[in-house]
Amino acid sequence: MIEFLVTMNWAAVVQIIIIDILLGGDNAVVIALACRNLPANQRTKGIIWGTVGAIVLRVILIAFAVALLQVPFLKLVGGALLLWIGVKLVAPADEDGHGNVQGGSSLLSAIKTIIVADLVMSIDNVIAIAGAAQQADPDHQIGLVIFGLIVSIPIIVWGSQIVLKLIDRFPLVVTAGAGLLGWIAGGMMVTDIAITSRIGDIPPVAYYACAVLGALAVIACGELLKRRRGGA
Repeated sequence: MIEFLVTMNWAAVVQIIIIDILLGGDNAVVIALACRNLPANQRTKGIIWGTVGAIVLRVILIAFAVALLQVPFLKLVGGALLLWIGVKLVAPADEDGHGNVQGGSSLLSAIKTIIVADLVMSIDNVIAIAGAAQQADPDHQIGLVIFGLIVSIPIIVWGSQIVLKLIDRFPLVVTAGAGLLGWIAGGMMVTDIAITSRIGDIPPVAYYACAVLGALAVIACGELLKRRRGGA
């Protein structure tokens, strides 16, 4: 365990935590809505077991995503999706899907609602975290993902209001998070097997240049889209 912590890619861990906080804020709302009809003495159980089920399911999905990113062209597709997710983070659409979340009348139904809703809403988290995990040693990737999720989920569930207030007070937090997604996307796309099999390993300078370009592209496109919507 000590060796695992010492050799862990802490930069990737920090990225995973930031990604999950920024993209997982809605999960806290879903949990609250799913448990709102439960008796007071069952709400904590619903929150805990629903969150545990969601974490387990997400780890499984990310494990598949990490493996699939080794298939040619999938990093390009995943990177493109991450770029779009980053743009939407800067310029979110005026829509709210929480109204479709029904509160469970029993503990099991609330837990099921949390897990299913988290599955539907977590595609962005899965792609982004899988991309961040690619930076780590292959033997540590899943362990890194699990560690990052374990740290970030309690922050989302119990500290979501504080996180949301920080985001409202410091909008640059969201912009920086979107830039991080663009950074991961740029690095992911340029290391796709379809590219490296033709031109060889990507030099570090080229990798970081593409990462910076991805971050700048997300921020620029997001701000442009936000201004257009504001002027509409």
